[in-house]
Amino acid sequence: MPFCPTSTPQARLTRQQRLLDVLGTVADPRDRRGVRYPLVGVLALAVTATLAGCRSFAAIGQWAADATTDTLASFGLARMSAPDESTLRKLFARIDADALDQALGVWMWTRTFTVEQRRVIAIDGKTIRGARTRVGGKAPHLVAAFDHGAGAVLGQVAVDAKSNEIPAARTLLGQLDLDNAVVTLDAMHTQTDTATAITGAGGDYVFTVKANMPTLHHKLKDLPWKDMPAYTSRTAERGRRITRTIKVVDVPDWIDFPGAAQVAQLRRTVTDHGAKTVEVIYLITSANHTAAPPQRLATWVQGHWSIENRLHWVRDVTFAEDASQVRTGQAPRVMATCRNLVIGMLRITGWDNIAAGLRHHARHSDHALRLVLTS
Repeated sequence: MPFCPTSTPQARLTRQQRLLDVLGTVADPRDRRGVRYPLVGVLALAVTATLAGCRSFAAIGQWAADATTDTLASFGLARMSAPDESTLRKLFARIDADALDQALGVWMWTRTFTVEQRRVIAIDGKTIRGARTRVGGKAPHLVAAFDHGAGAVLGQVAVDAKSNEIPAARTLLGQLDLDNAVVTLDAMHTQTDTATAITGAGGDYVFTVKANMPTLHHKLKDLPWKDMPAYTSRTAERGRRITRTIKVVDVPDWIDFPGAAQVAQLRRTVTDHGAKTVEVIYLITSANHTAAPPQRLATWVQGHWSIENRLHWVRDVTFAEDASQVRTGQAPRVMATCRNLVIGMLRITGWDNIAAGLRHHARHSDHALRLVLTS
């Protein structure tokens, strides 16, 4: 039976449980007769090879072929040759990807931490463009829950298309323990049902409000923002200056949105080598002024975009995910899960630069092996 976490992950796993034990809870899709390679061993091998910088089944197969007998034995693959590319491709296409994502998400939850006594989680989706099928032109779209503080994925679900991301996000939220957590979402997810799901589970939301909620957007835009106090922060790097100004006020009684406690205007001015751009967005949150003063609310909003540059960008650029031609069955999603896991493992062990972490573990394969076996 595949591992299936409840809505309170901490009740099912402890920090002492090893990654290999968690991988072993995922059901093997193969008939027991004739199975040559144990699933847990193949998964652990793939994660280790990914940690060493492998981006494809071919690369993982080559890494396995070069592995020593002792290394293979560490994965329970003793007295046999290493699994090749074809074996990996066929097996990964059949794995229960939901069970794998849920198990690893719960395990990562036990390895991460809160920010100012609260866990802050970003929800966003990414399409694996290179996995687009030749017939029908569909590409898998994965929605992830990303821990702001740890920079790690706490859960992932798949949908057929980006247009189905809203119900998928609610499914994913239902797998998480949201008690006292903060969930940040972009404008697509500014929905009353999503707000109710988050507050009903004991969490707070931070939504961006845009034209997809025209009435609410119009009401927020018409508030007398010029009369409200502002909090401003400035950053500068490599000729680029960013000024962020946020104004926050208790939600007016005439704005009807489930659980809303505060609304805000956030103005972002970017000066890049003399060229200036200004963006103004509106926010609505269920966190009150005590839980979310202006500085903290601005930090949560800024942190939401870390899912783009600390996860999606890394998978695209460092792992060349969009260039991958893996398309069969669950294989694209399982490969993305391995990348998510490796990114999280590197971050919680102190690597801010994922590319540098991969290069290090490629040079020191014993470090990669040790990290997977002892995590």
